[in-house]
Amino acid sequence: MTANLAKVEDLSQRLIAALSRRNPPNAVLSGPGQDLFAKAAASYWSEAVENPAKLYEHQVSYWSSSVRSFMEAQRLMLTGETAAADDKPADKRFANPLWSTHPYFRYIREQYELNAKAVQDAVAEADDLSPVEQKRLSYFARQIVDMMAPTNFLGTNPDALERAVETEGESLVKGLENLVADLEANDGEMVVRLADESAFELGGNIATTPGKVVFRNDMMELIQYAPATDEVHEIPLVIFPPWINKFYILDLKTQNSLIKWITEQGYTLFVVSWVNPDASHADIGLEQYIEDGYLTAVREAKAITGAKKVNVVGYCIAGTTLALTLALMKKRGDKSVKSATFFTALTDFDNQGEFTPFLQDDFVNGIEAEIDAQGILRSFILGRTMSFLRSNDLIYTPAIRSYMLGEAPPAFDLLYWNGDGANLPGRMTRQYLRGLCQRNEFAGEGFELFGETLRLADLDVPFMAVTCETDHIAPWKDCFRGMAKTASKDRTFIVSQSGHIAGIVNPPSKKKYGHYTNGDWSGGADDWMAAADFNEGSWWPRWEEWLRSRSGPKVAARTPGDSDHPPLADAPGEYVRRRASR
Repeated sequence: MTANLAKVEDLSQRLIAALSRRNPPNAVLSGPGQDLFAKAAASYWSEAVENPAKLYEHQVSYWSSSVRSFMEAQRLMLTGETAAADDKPADKRFANPLWSTHPYFRYIREQYELNAKAVQDAVAEADDLSPVEQKRLSYFARQIVDMMAPTNFLGTNPDALERAVETEGESLVKGLENLVADLEANDGEMVVRLADESAFELGGNIATTPGKVVFRNDMMELIQYAPATDEVHEIPLVIFPPWINKFYILDLKTQNSLIKWITEQGYTLFVVSWVNPDASHADIGLEQYIEDGYLTAVREAKAITGAKKVNVVGYCIAGTTLALTLALMKKRGDKSVKSATFFTALTDFDNQGEFTPFLQDDFVNGIEAEIDAQGILRSFILGRTMSFLRSNDLIYTPAIRSYMLGEAPPAFDLLYWNGDGANLPGRMTRQYLRGLCQRNEFAGEGFELFGETLRLADLDVPFMAVTCETDHIAPWKDCFRGMAKTASKDRTFIVSQSGHIAGIVNPPSKKKYGHYTNGDWSGGADDWMAAADFNEGSWWPRWEEWLRSRSGPKVAARTPGDSDHPPLADAPGEYVRRRASR
């Protein structure tokens, strides 16, 4: 006990020191404008005045349920009986049997569920709100409900209390150590570590496919991977990963590395590794990503291989920007791209989906104030936003395990990558949010870049679009709607099972997720899926067959670089190692 108290005293000092370094984001980014809640309250009271019977009915139902729950808990406590297990729908937060059988915990859980339902019902009946306001109110109400779950508090979490008793308080000390370590690692921001960072080394046990950095500028490193076959296709492949996270999601480990698999199929592969921006990149816009990233990578890949054309891949935001690049190349008469592949890429933002709460003016204004002050959108802000879309899985459950149960985070490569975020340049962030997300200019009247008006309808190269069935970041139906607006006569659309990452990182050897195919673009997304064929297994071999027919004859395998492009570093390069600022 004495030793533990000494640890707590030391940890308390470290906690204060860590919090003193905090550089908080703009306060507007912590919640919606007050006008949303004012409108919701006005709608609620207007309904109460116009239809008081409905309000009374809801209140009486809520009161009676609460009182019955209290009386049953009191009866069980007085008699010493164990409550019978109930048939409530499964909620993994309440997996501990005590939530059903112990009178105290059962009462706490039932009251939480009653209050959660009351909030949800009130939100659903706010009739005077627009669809966007209704969606935002529902989202933020859910966040409040999730935050107030009894599992998030020590005194009402049986798992944490049992662990504290079993370990004589050691679990709570370890939890405090984990909390302080997270605060110290993130300059006072509470960002829960999802993975054991000490378990991974870039180039050691992740991102290990051999290759060389053959070109570097202020925007990116271009990695050429070593051949894995004696011969390769004449036309090289260039992959543009998103710059929100690092490229090695495609090269986590040998068993699921798309990069390694591509080289084994006989392709000369180049992958862009984007720079992690800092305040000096504040004025970097989409123009620099396109000119110094996309167009430069294509030019250098052609120069190194001697090929006249390349095939290209764009993933997520890099797929969106690839579409912009192809529209620009069309305007310029540049025919360097033989074919394009889009991984989960949105090009039509008419439906903002789950990001609707964050793409309205109050939040975007707050982001603009943040980037005006910092020069960048710091990675933890974007990471926090993404995590709150799945707050129970990505925030509260990991926090409970780490801070209440005192458990070390797991050695999980995907979660390690997820935490290795990148900052976004201020100007590029503003262009993306205002011009693409809010005004949807690329799919509409046109997006202005380089003195040109770029339109989605300008895109006419052969392409394949790979989307994911349960993707909440780039919903497949929205991807379909955008790709249907292109001018390409040679287009293929695939829907992979699973989500934004697992649906793409889906090696054939796993035999886990299948995919849907349909060559008919005549109807909408629902029509496409209704007539689609389901195919067992990964889409990778189907894509490779499609790519092979557009990659030319075989030539002798190429080693990375040439006399004009001497290797600058081993893969995965230097830019990928730069950690994001907080």
